[in-house]
Amino acid sequence: MKRKGYLLQPDLPLSRRARVLSEEERALWDAIATQLKPLRRKGPTKPRVAQSSAETPGVHVKASPRPVASAAAPKLPRPAAPPLVPLGRRERSRLSRGSSEIDARLDLHGMTQAGAHRALLGFLKRAHRKGLTFVLVITGKGALGAADSERGVLRRQVPHWLSLPEFRPLVVGFEPAHGGHGGAGALYVRIRRARS
Repeated sequence: MKRKGYLLQPDLPLSRRARVLSEEERALWDAIATQLKPLRRKGPTKPRVAQSSAETPGVHVKASPRPVASAAAPKLPRPAAPPLVPLGRRERSRLSRGSSEIDARLDLHGMTQAGAHRALLGFLKRAHRKGLTFVLVITGKGALGAADSERGVLRRQVPHWLSLPEFRPLVVGFEPAHGGHGGAGALYVRIRRARS
């Protein structure tokens, strides 16, 4: 069965009119379309009858010795890391007063950046696995007014690390600790509950 070409619509401007395929282009398209396989089948489909090359004059199609490989299923995107949420005012005041317990502490004083990063990640993974709620991460304040610009590196880096995608499945949120727990040199970190 021959398909009819597209009709030109006189009321459309010339640039918006549909292009009519020539018989040669239509025959080439039909020959290629019979070799394609759908990626997914949505339901029972009728097999398409292939046209013989005798029906399409001027088109010589070679049969490929190998079947055409179908495209691999697209990979699903990784779920986005959960967003960080600041601690609630009530939670923060209960932690600072001592009415909520800090489940564990990690002191990063004297560590290099690489060592502190490894220690922090391991500590948070263990806290997550144990089902802990609040932990205290002590970074230190760094020397105030020191000539060395590298002082207080962990104090600046740990909040940045906690915001990274590798830490987000473990951490709900974090905030600077109360003065009694180290103030600006420590962080309260709320651990995300493990899914069961």
